[in-house]
Amino acid sequence: MSRRPINPSRRVADSGAASLDASIRSKTRSPPYLTIGLVIVGAFLLIGYFYRDTGTFASIKGAISGVEGDFLCTVEVQKAIPFLKKAYGDSMHKVLHVGPDTCSVVSKLLEEDDTEAWGIEPYDIEDAGRFCKKLVHKGIVRVADIKFPLPYHAKSFSLVIVSDALDYLSPKYLNRTLPELARVSSDGLVIFTGYPRHHKAKFAEKSRFGGLAKLRSSTWWVRYFVQTSLEENEVAIKKFEQVASKKSYVPSCQIFHLRSYP
Repeated sequence: MSRRPINPSRRVADSGAASLDASIRSKTRSPPYLTIGLVIVGAFLLIGYFYRDTGTFASIKGAISGVEGDFLCTVEVQKAIPFLKKAYGDSMHKVLHVGPDTCSVVSKLLEEDDTEAWGIEPYDIEDAGRFCKKLVHKGIVRVADIKFPLPYHAKSFSLVIVSDALDYLSPKYLNRTLPELARVSSDGLVIFTGYPRHHKAKFAEKSRFGGLAKLRSSTWWVRYFVQTSLEENEVAIKKFEQVASKKSYVPSCQIFHLRSYP
């Protein structure tokens, strides 16, 4: 019996169809590393969701805000806490922080041994998380306009730390605010302000606080401190610079150490 000849074109077509089908199946199959990557990303998102109101997540939030410019020095305060503890020692036992996103700084300070911390938020907390609102509810953090007298007795705190708040005040209001900050402290006042050289386009626009940051030079600040009878704390400056130098710490903000009023 003679065999029926096979059509060569059909063989090629069948082979091509099989190859195409295999190719489609291989493309629709997700690579293993892509699946692993998606799982990792999902895990981070879940962690962020569940811990969005904790001190750790608040620190991350603060870092992101710092990139935007509004909280630059508030983030710097959190970095500087270990060096401030070395420089001030027992004077870090009762601390008041004044500035935006103060909840993140307060939560960081409360992690330190033998440290009590309070905060003043000069603006609003509408976007704050549950953790921050709990601090406000407990009276640990207060929302107050720092252009007016602070709601504390004289020398209520051993140390007062200020960040990202004075840059938005004119000399008229600084004349009121700085003496108030010194009044409620007993062992010192630490001020974090922006450098004039960081005056980029983002600072030229209005911040979320409704004003322009007035980034002043260190010479301007020192002269202003003298005019308001505030003396620099040479002992604290020396100790802070020594411990910062050992760790190669270079702050991205200006830091001034002042004495409290007698």
